[in-house]
Amino acid sequence: MNRPVKTESIPYLLACNKLVTIMTQSNQSLELKDLESKLDKLIEQYANVKNENSSLKTKQDSLVREKAKLLEKTTLARTRVEAMISRLKAMENGS
Repeated sequence: MNRPVKTESIPYLLACNKLVTIMTQSNQSLELKDLESKLDKLIEQYANVKNENSSLKTKQDSLVREKAKLLEKTTLARTRVEAMISRLKAMENGS
C-alpha cells in the first residue's frame, strides 16, 4: 500500500537524500584514504624488500667469490703438503 507523498514532505525527503549522498561520499572518501594509506605502506615495504634482496645478492656474489678463492688456496696447500710428504718418504727410503 503505497501512500501518496505529501508535497510538504518533499523538501525534507530531498534534504535526507542529499544527506545520505554526502555521507556515502564521505564514507567512500575515508575508505579511499584508508586504501591509499595501505597501498603506500605496501609500496614502501616492496621497495625495502627489493633493496634488501639486491643487497643480499651482492653479498652472495661476494661470498661465492671468496669461497672459490679459499677452495683454490686449500687445493694449493693440499698439493704442497702432499709433495712434502712424498719428498719426506723419498728421503726416508733413500737413507
